[in-house]
Amino acid sequence: MTVMKLNVLDLEKSEYTGGKSSLCPGCGHDQISNVIIQAAWENGIEPEKIAKMSGIGCSSKTPAYFLGKSHGFNTVHGRMPSVTTGANLVNKGLSFLAVSGDGDTASIGIGQFVHAIRRNLDMVYIIENNGVYGLTKGQYSATVEKGSKKKKGNPNQQAPIDLCAMAINLGCSFVARSFSGSKKQLTALIRAAMSHRGMAVIDVISPCVTFANNDESYKSYNYVKENDEVLHILDYIPHFSPIEEVEVPEGEYKEVSLFDGSTLRLETIAADHDYKNAVSALGAIHEAEESGNHVTGLLYYDPEVPTATDTLGLTETPLVDLPEELQRPSRKSLDEVNSGFRS
Repeated sequence: MTVMKLNVLDLEKSEYTGGKSSLCPGCGHDQISNVIIQAAWENGIEPEKIAKMSGIGCSSKTPAYFLGKSHGFNTVHGRMPSVTTGANLVNKGLSFLAVSGDGDTASIGIGQFVHAIRRNLDMVYIIENNGVYGLTKGQYSATVEKGSKKKKGNPNQQAPIDLCAMAINLGCSFVARSFSGSKKQLTALIRAAMSHRGMAVIDVISPCVTFANNDESYKSYNYVKENDEVLHILDYIPHFSPIEEVEVPEGEYKEVSLFDGSTLRLETIAADHDYKNAVSALGAIHEAEESGNHVTGLLYYDPEVPTATDTLGLTETPLVDLPEELQRPSRKSLDEVNSGFRS
């Protein structure tokens, strides 16, 4: 007799899956899709309450491969943040999960990315970062490190854009970096991001097996595994799971309280890293870059930043659910406004 494991909503994990992937076998993006499925299922989010948003690129195809019962919108190249902004402000009752790529985010869509952070839009923004344009035959993207070499062609000569450093400088309230091959770390970070109120940016290094998974590529599987500078070992404890039932790692640790009452437990490896301090976060990124490493973990977190809905003073009820009589000003209020223009 087979016993099906259910989450807190009594749903099987199959309720969170999607279609069969058409990406290259071994693509890191597929591992990220599997982690998203696991995270949403373990967090007990109703699939129908999630909106998947994406742009154009290999990464932006992946929402077809997870959360098949969720809402989905595949936008034009680089324009996903603005479409998400509109959908989010109208229906904040949905959980917005955005998947983008290093090209979609760091090139044509960089302005949109910047303003989504500036507004602190309530969304999880996952960057599947492989350093190449996979759909157009593997040209270097804007995030690849100087000196990195693909399987064919000359090494990259352009300085990279570090999207985590940019997000921290812009005041993003949750910034993390991970690796598609680090399943435990990535799962904890995505689960925590889903429980965060505000914009959560996770830059995930995801090797391209077709164009750049050679040892000379700084975003190849072997290079990242050998040059991963881990800040924390992470455990995520949802609000419906008592903390004492979760294994506590040995050593010093800190507990980060999230908006919904969940807890992110950090066992600190880099003792001098303060995730509440933007300067410390930027220092960790720059020091790793100088030594040719990739720093991973929770880089920065600030739960006090007002979200876009806070700043705009939107109603508790999502705008899409407001009855028509509440969406229109009354005759009396219109008369008062008009009389003010006459005086």
